[in-house]
Amino acid sequence: MIIIAVDENRDDLDLISDLIYDSDPDSEIIEHDDPLVALGYARQNRVDVAFISVNMADLNGIELAKYLKELNPSVNIIFLSDDDKNVKDAMDMHASGYVVKPATQQRVKWELSELRYPEYQKEHKRVFAQTFGNFEFFVDGTPVEFKYKRTKEIVALLVNNKGAQTTNGEIMASLWEDEGDPDKKVSYLCNLRQDLQNTFTRLKLDGVLVKQRGSLGIAKDRIECDLYDWLENRSHSKYTYTGEYMNQYSWPEFYRAELDDLSFED
Repeated sequence: MIIIAVDENRDDLDLISDLIYDSDPDSEIIEHDDPLVALGYARQNRVDVAFISVNMADLNGIELAKYLKELNPSVNIIFLSDDDKNVKDAMDMHASGYVVKPATQQRVKWELSELRYPEYQKEHKRVFAQTFGNFEFFVDGTPVEFKYKRTKEIVALLVNNKGAQTTNGEIMASLWEDEGDPDKKVSYLCNLRQDLQNTFTRLKLDGVLVKQRGSLGIAKDRIECDLYDWLENRSHSKYTYTGEYMNQYSWPEFYRAELDDLSFED
C-alpha cells in the first residue's frame, strides 16, 4: 500500500510518519512537507492513502484532497487538524478519516483498519478497472501503459459494455464518430487491436480479452471493477458513484445519465 503524509510542520510530519510505519510497516510511506510537491507526486504515482494536514499555506489540506480525489476517486483521505472545525468539509467530500493533533498510535492504527476504500488491487483479482472519475486500468496495482493512447480507450469501451462483444464498427464509431477517412480508421484499428493483444500477452492476462471475428469483449469474471461492484451491490458496495464516470472520454455521456438516475433512486 502506498501512503503519503503531507504536513508543512516538520515535527508533525515526522510524528505521523513514525506512527504510520509502526501501524503498517509493510506499506511504502512517502513524506512531503510541500503540498504542491505532494500533488505532483500523486499525478505520477498511485496513492492508496493520504494523511493530509488541513492547515497549510501554499495549498490547504481540503484543496489538496479535492485534487487527489480528482486524480483517483478511490484514494483514502485522512485529515490531520489542530481542532475539529473542518469535520463537516471532510464529511462532505467523503473522507476516510479525521485525526485531531497530536496524533496517537491507537488512532492512526484504527484509521488504517477502517479505510473507506480497502486495498482492492491486492485483495482481489490481478486486474482492476477504475471507471469512477478518470478511467484507469491496473494490473498488479500498476496502471497499464499501451503503445497507443487509443488502445486504452478501447479497453474503457469494452469495460463500459460489461462483457458484451463490441464490433469493430462500434469501436470506430465511439472512438472517431464520423471523423476521418474510413479506410485509415480500419488500418489504425488493426494496429490498436494488435497493441491490445501484445500488451495483454506480455502481462499474462490469459482469458481477460475475449476475441471473436470482427469483435472484442472483456471477461467480466476475470477482473475487479468499481462499476460492476456498484451495479451489483449498490448501497452495500465498497465503491461510491459520485457523478463522475470515465471523465476523459465523451462517448460515455449517455451512460453517465443512466448512472445518475440509478444513483438518484438510491
